Amino acid sequence: MRKQGLATVGDIELAYECWGDEQAPAVILIMGLGAQLLLWPESFCQALVKQGYQVIRFDNRDIGLSSKIKKRSIKQNFWMAMARFQLGLPNPAPYNLYDMAADTIGLMSALNIDKAHIVGASMGGMIGQIMAAKYPERVLSLGILFSSNNQPMLPPPHPKAFFPLIKGPGAHAPREVLLEHSVKLFTAIGSPGYPMSSGEIKTFAGGLMDRSFHPAGVKRHFLAVMGTGNIKSLARHIRVPTIVIHGKEDKLLRPACGKAVAKSIKGARFELIDGMGHDIPNALAPHLAHLFVSNMHKVA
Repeated sequence: MRKQGLATVGDIELAYECWGDEQAPAVILIMGLGAQLLLWPESFCQALVKQGYQVIRFDNRDIGLSSKIKKRSIKQNFWMAMARFQLGLPNPAPYNLYDMAADTIGLMSALNIDKAHIVGASMGGMIGQIMAAKYPERVLSLGILFSSNNQPMLPPPHPKAFFPLIKGPGAHAPREVLLEHSVKLFTAIGSPGYPMSSGEIKTFAGGLMDRSFHPAGVKRHFLAVMGTGNIKSLARHIRVPTIVIHGKEDKLLRPACGKAVAKSIKGARFELIDGMGHDIPNALAPHLAHLFVSNMHKVA
């Protein structure tokens, strides 16, 4: 059973999907930078449902079918901002990850979910860390997938993964050009042990594009991460069972980023997955779901 809807959270609306029994324990899936809820594969959602959980995946603000934020991006030197970010320092931004964590708490309230297991990917893993630290009464367990705490001097992304992310062909480029860029991006950040063909990527990217195409929101998500900076200090406030999973072949957020997160959170378990990059291959969905569920089972 799958239910779709729009939840009013403050002055924005968040598009969501609920899977499974509404009376079952809830798992909130938080996706990453510029990523629509469809980046959580149906196979992954179904694997969690089969384990007895209600699953909620949603579009973060400014992406997908959720509200677009009518704020102009703040002018700043990009490379200067990146240098500050590498040092763990925040930058000016229209909103930050603390705002997005509050969005997720608001979504839970709108859906009458008092407590939930939180699973966040990439930027979503950063949001999850903020939630577990700032809203401990709402979080049962924390699962972090290929993410970071943005502490100073972590290894930067590989240029082949980073540049396609920050520099596209432009919002008004022809559809075929945009699809070819998607092939370049997904290939660069994807899992070499579980590759998608260019045709499969084009089909998937076309579906995303047809659902929503909003490059300005992707840029503001990037600014939100850089505007938040180092969140390592939050780790001492995270007391729920935590698992950190990272792809051994991740070129966007290097494995050292995941290791840094696990090291900073007391009792966190770290799992490094061979052949996995910065995506969730269908072939790995059951195994990843099993790992997250094993952490959820630690809740007293």
